[in-house]
Amino acid sequence: MAASIKATILSTLGMVVAIGVCGCAKDKEAETAGYQQGGQYGQQPGYGQQPYGQQPGYGEQPGYGQQPAAGQQPAPAAGQPAAGQQPAPAAGQPGTAPPAGQAGGQAQAIDPAAAAAAQPILNGLAQNEAPGARPVGGVLAGNFQEGQVLEQPLQLEPGKCYTVVAAGLPNISEVDVQIMLTTPIAGMAPVLAEDKDSGAQAVLGRKPNCFKWALAMGAPAKVVLKARGGAGLAAAQVYAK
Repeated sequence: MAASIKATILSTLGMVVAIGVCGCAKDKEAETAGYQQGGQYGQQPGYGQQPYGQQPGYGEQPGYGQQPAAGQQPAPAAGQPAAGQQPAPAAGQPGTAPPAGQAGGQAQAIDPAAAAAAQPILNGLAQNEAPGARPVGGVLAGNFQEGQVLEQPLQLEPGKCYTVVAAGLPNISEVDVQIMLTTPIAGMAPVLAEDKDSGAQAVLGRKPNCFKWALAMGAPAKVVLKARGGAGLAAAQVYAK
């Protein structure tokens, strides 16, 4: 009887163990199957399903358009110089090509007070060559390199007679002075009168032949002072009577 009870107990324990092992195995298989049905690693439902590593291309900014690739410079805007190039200087500024007929370009204008050394020379020329005439405008003065010019506006008046005196120092060997008509046409400025002298002093309209504006109406003109030889300070003064 005891042996029969013992056998029954052992048989029951064996069945319990077998059922537990079988249940664990089935649970493991179900968990594995559920994991496999969940999809690939890293796929989160509801997140836009954007695969890992697929980011927008480099330089593509949403809402800003296409950006240049790394190492490339953006194309210059219209009218702007390319990278590494200097903008072209404006006309009349240092570095520009001189106008036609003015091979040396523009001289550096200075305050007439700085040309005080030339004033006694100008006064002496005016007394000798334009007696009784009065100064028109201020002194035209500048620092010149050879071939450079300096200009000053002059309004010609009917019946007036004009003389222009000029002097260069200390190292200018030749100065020229002209009266030119001002016109709206570029490159068209007729020479109305010019000096016939040579050397560091010049007089346009020596007595008794001052330059007379014969028309019945006034006209815009300009005085042009040029250092034809040498470099240094030069000055000019217009007189009229």
